[in-house]
Amino acid sequence: MEKFSIAIVGATGLVGQKIMEVLAERKIMANYTLFSSAIEADTKINFMGQELLTKPIYAPKKHEFDFAFFAVDALVSKVWVPVFKKSGAIVIDNSNAFRRKKNVPLVVPGVNDEELKNHHGIIANPNCSTIQLVCALAPLRPLGLKKVLVSTYQAVSGAGKEAIADLENDTKNKFDYKIKDNLIPQIDVFLKNGYTLEEDKLVFESRKILGLNELNISATAVRIPLKNSHSESVFAVFEHKTSVKNLQKRLKNAKHIVLCDNPSQKIYPMPILSNNTDQVYVGRIRKDMNEKNSFWLFVVADNLRRGAAANAVDIFERLISL
Repeated sequence: MEKFSIAIVGATGLVGQKIMEVLAERKIMANYTLFSSAIEADTKINFMGQELLTKPIYAPKKHEFDFAFFAVDALVSKVWVPVFKKSGAIVIDNSNAFRRKKNVPLVVPGVNDEELKNHHGIIANPNCSTIQLVCALAPLRPLGLKKVLVSTYQAVSGAGKEAIADLENDTKNKFDYKIKDNLIPQIDVFLKNGYTLEEDKLVFESRKILGLNELNISATAVRIPLKNSHSESVFAVFEHKTSVKNLQKRLKNAKHIVLCDNPSQKIYPMPILSNNTDQVYVGRIRKDMNEKNSFWLFVVADNLRRGAAANAVDIFERLISL
């Protein structure tokens, strides 16, 4: 593999740390430069046999970086992603800053890889809850996906280090209510239609990634008192007649999927199984009691790994293979 020059912006955050973890596991050798907020600059990080100091973000020289992973919030990405792109870097951005832009591909490798051919220097990494959902739904598209209802049960790590501290210390610095021994049926701000921005993201992004602009899809997103790994209860309606066995067969052979579905043996997806893995666990597949051609699934994945870092590194590996 050609040795690239790679920037990691947000190297001290949860997602930035996981991106580095995945890069190291996959032995992707490169000349790495790590960026952090000014307050965390000069943080020592041991990475792939080197001790690197994080730098405050700056405007790169022309062609200083071949690629840049951004693992920061949308406000920072909006300012700095175009600067890195202008310098010649291909940017893989984990924030919500560019996902709705028509000329920016929103990609889950294994689902819509072909969109990578249309990038103009920026590729958006989807929302964590979206990634695991479309991984589970993509193998079922040939059945004529007609309607999807999803309720998410999202761990606090999706909201950053401060949220984890709230869970561990029974405080409420990140959330309006304490999260320990509680559920909060709000993730992100409320929109005028009564849905939250997180729910709106999931709807928009799923349609864009699956190429189903008219898909009837709706969501409820809930924060739960769990450190890591998101779970989703999914109701799916198909145009074509199918069966539980057919769904299991399609999922069993799908990329990123681990079929975990034997209720009689108490085998089903749980966060404890997905933690620190790059797979999406799918199970509890059953036919709906009332609606024709309708089924329920339970979907679990590590939101920091499969839902962010692993997908970003997958995008990088697909880009360099084109």
